[in-house]
Amino acid sequence: MKIRPLSDRIVVLRLEEESKTKGGIIIPDSAKEKPVEGKVVAVGSGKVQKNGKVRPLAVKAGDTILFGKYSGNEVKLDGVEHVILNEDDVLAVVN
Repeated sequence: MKIRPLSDRIVVLRLEEESKTKGGIIIPDSAKEKPVEGKVVAVGSGKVQKNGKVRPLAVKAGDTILFGKYSGNEVKLDGVEHVILNEDDVLAVVN
């Protein structure tokens, strides 16, 4: 399914957390936290400023980003969980 977010919204696919610690301990699903890292799937056209001009977003599709643990809205697209969030919820782009 194709999706095009509006305005300054971003569609993100959460990246999976490690299921083992560095010491080899397996973490059960019930103890895992929501991942705060994800891959940008789609971005909107940009944020409309007060003067009416559209400022393009700082992230683009394919970027890996960090975002708040509880930010955004979770949606299911083609059976896969995604998060739709505003550009303001993005904390950093991972290089």
